[in-house]
Amino acid sequence: MQLPQEFCERMKPLLGNSWEAFLNAYERPFRRGLRVNTAKITIDEFRTQFPHPLAPSPFAEDCYYLDAPHKAGGDPLHHAGGYYMQEPSAASAVAVLAPQPNEKILDLCAAPGGKSTQIAAKLGDSGLLWSNEYVASRARILSQNLERCGVRRQVVSNNDTAVLCRRLTDYFDAVLVDAPCSGEGMFRKEPQALEEWSLDNIHLCAARQREILHNASLAVRPGGRLVYSTCTFAPEENEAIIAAFLNEHSDFTLETIEVPWGMSAFSFETIKKFTSLSSCAADLTRCRRIFPHHGGEGHFIAKMCRADGRAESPLSYQPSTRDTNRRTAEELYRECFLKDPIGDFVTFNNFVHLLPPELPDLTGINVIHAGITFAEVCKNRLEPCHGAFLATSLADCRRRIDLPLDDARLCAYLRGEEIACDNEKGWTAVGVAGMTVGFGKCSGSKLKNRYPKGLRLL
Repeated sequence: MQLPQEFCERMKPLLGNSWEAFLNAYERPFRRGLRVNTAKITIDEFRTQFPHPLAPSPFAEDCYYLDAPHKAGGDPLHHAGGYYMQEPSAASAVAVLAPQPNEKILDLCAAPGGKSTQIAAKLGDSGLLWSNEYVASRARILSQNLERCGVRRQVVSNNDTAVLCRRLTDYFDAVLVDAPCSGEGMFRKEPQALEEWSLDNIHLCAARQREILHNASLAVRPGGRLVYSTCTFAPEENEAIIAAFLNEHSDFTLETIEVPWGMSAFSFETIKKFTSLSSCAADLTRCRRIFPHHGGEGHFIAKMCRADGRAESPLSYQPSTRDTNRRTAEELYRECFLKDPIGDFVTFNNFVHLLPPELPDLTGINVIHAGITFAEVCKNRLEPCHGAFLATSLADCRRRIDLPLDDARLCAYLRGEEIACDNEKGWTAVGVAGMTVGFGKCSGSKLKNRYPKGLRLL
């Protein structure tokens, strides 16, 4: 691979003795990776079901290198949300964020959803994940990936970061900013990033990153944490951003990232020539860097904590008490599932959604999805939706059929065909490896297929 000459001239003095190792990494192809979605399947069970060997990645406990040819789009385990294809080092930022059960977490630049689904797996069925994406088309893809991975307690928004974070001031226990960047860490994976590299693009990204990080800080509650990451190497987009932020935000302190992978970030003295700043209020080597010779394509991560203090309390969301579909939705939910619903049934645009409990006031926020899309309003009845079953474990479905991977009915179901089913009449979950992959309606000895047309195998 031929790297840009100007890029090499910048990187060689920064890396010093590591320059040759860095350069040699580009003579090897990048290694694909996947992350097991532990919200739906255990790692041990997944590894017994997955058809290819996996090598552990050092960046997160549920992440692996996948060196065999594999098309996830045709794999029933992927359709069921059992894993997410993710570049290995991309999992490092959430590992540093360390989500805890019951926390409220904002993924501010979230599409296509790798880090959001990773956060969701750590939260389990608790807390709240809020995933935001500025580009509308990417926000829709984000929402689809969250649904496939069975995330229940989530909100997806399509907002400018300034608008969103001012509306949700002091609200989140943790905020992740995986900032849009020049993508130098994608050179091996995406040739377009190599072709589009320029100093002008680096400076354009840096200006945008500085604004996004400031906005993100508004949404962190006192005592909360803020993690900033990129998949680029440019100091202007990494250490220089953190230096400028800390100089302007005295209520945040830079934490040391103690992990066994990667290397310490560069000191302010090392990157000083890449910024107009004359000083820095923190030791930037507390941040972490990953380069291709460390086993991943590349990442920069900084973790900051906000000082304790008094938080503003946002207004709570108040669902309408006059929603005429609420009682029918509750009855249908109990017809399909064994456990009682948690949250509020609310009708939007001919669909009934089961919203997470204790949401903030959504006024002035462009929310494109919240909770699970539970049912569609069809004339005088409600019919359950695909997302409701994906978000429910197979064991919690009242009627279910669990198909082995080698059962011909599984691929037939994913193609949208009717399959044989000897269950009692009614809405029935279809599973694979103990995970819900979809549903249908049993009638007689057949299951009428309800797998969405846009997801079906061709």
